[in-house]
This record gives sequence, C-alpha cells and structure tokens, in this order.
Amino acid sequence: MGSATTQALAATTAAIAQTPGLTLDVSGELFVAARALADSPHLSGALTDNAASQQSRDRVVTQVFGSTFAPQTVALLQVAAEQRWSSADDFVDAVEEIAIRVAAVSDTGDIENELFGVLHAIAGNPELELALGSRLGEASAKGALVDRLLEGRAGAGARLVASAIVQRPRERRVRQLLERAIRIVSSQRGRVVASVRTATTLNDQQRSRLAETLSSRYGTPVSLNLIVDPAVVGGLRIEIGDDVIDATVASRLSDLRQRLAG
Repeated sequence: MGSATTQALAATTAAIAQTPGLTLDVSGELFVAARALADSPHLSGALTDNAASQQSRDRVVTQVFGSTFAPQTVALLQVAAEQRWSSADDFVDAVEEIAIRVAAVSDTGDIENELFGVLHAIAGNPELELALGSRLGEASAKGALVDRLLEGRAGAGARLVASAIVQRPRERRVRQLLERAIRIVSSQRGRVVASVRTATTLNDQQRSRLAETLSSRYGTPVSLNLIVDPAVVGGLRIEIGDDVIDATVASRLSDLRQRLAG
C-alpha cells in the first residue's frame, strides 16, 4: 500500500464517524459502488485522476450514484474520491473496506464470530470454496448462494459482507477475503484478531479466559479465531499480527528432536 493510499484511507475511514444515519442499506450500496468501479476502469480512473479538481470528481459521483443511492452513501463516496490514491485499484478496495466498516457500525451483532464461522465452513468444504472462487459463473449467483447458506445462521451484517465480498474475488481465495473482512470489522470496533490453533475445541470458559488474558496483554479487546487442528497435538498456537505464541506439544517435540540431532 502506497503512502498516498494510506493517508487517503485514513481520511475516508474517519468520515464514517462523522456521517450520521448509517445503515446496512448504505453498506450494501457501497458494495454495489465498489463492483461498479471495478467493472469500469474509465469511472474509477476519473475518480482517481489527481489532475481533476475535487469539485469535478464530486460531480461525477453525484451524476453516477446520486439519483439511486442514499445521501450518506454519496457523501462517503465523495470523501473517498476527493483523496489522492496510489492507484485506481486501491481506491476500489477502499470503497469495499468502507462498506465493511459501515456494516460493522450498523449491525451491533457478533459479525466477527459469524464471519469466522463462514470461514471455517468454507475451509472445510473444498468444493464450495472452489465454486465460490471460480471465474466461471455469475458473481450475483455466488452472492445469492452464500446468502442462502447463511440464512438463519448469521445476522444481516455478516450475511451482507460475506455475500458481497465473494462477488469480487480479485484473484484472491475466498478465505483470504473473509480474513480481510474480519480484520476490518475488528479494526472498526477497536479490536485485534488472534488466530488460535488447538487440538480440541475450547469450552466457553476457556475461550473467555484466553480472550481476557490476551486483551490484558495487548491492551485492547481481542477477538478469537479458533481453529481446531489435530497437528498441534496439545496446547495452543496463537498468532496476533506479527506475533506468534507457540505453546504446542508439537513445537516442543520439534525442538527436542532438533536438540537431539544437534
């Protein structure tokens, strides 16, 4: 990510808190805008042309989206278009990120854990992951499939985010898209995500104690992405950003073998 994009994304993200009346409908419209921008290099190029004035870019947003989208959606798109981006692709990705953040603001449900559930379900079903990640098939059909799969299993926010991101994979695996969405939701809610691998499922008390311990250690609320992996044998392997806490039996056995071999 270029320095221009970093600053532009920070400015656009900050506008969320200054925009009243945000709803999941606004989030959905931003996802639609992101797909429209991705499908039209001419449009995304016009909105990231640094030679054009802010007023002209605002007019383009109004002309293209003003008649069909809510005022809040148009306002956020204008803020994004007024920034300097390192590339048009960065701009499109940012609009999608803002859509995810607005969903996190609008839906107070447990979007992170519900998206974790989607992530694990897809990871455990290679055929489903292949179908969603394939270049074949209509993007809207993939979104509708995910929405149907989550009906009754996840709230409106998680369903919207999951069904929207699979419609624009941009050469990434579905799991990568979901992991990115989870990080964005956690960031918007002032949390960090810890991926925790265990040999067996943790009970509610263990999950709560681990989350409290990590939150205290890092000085911020921590969400847990729990992954059952028999390869760890016992103990825990925790990844938070660049930090890795490996307290598994498998790692201790590996260290022992290396010492014996040496």
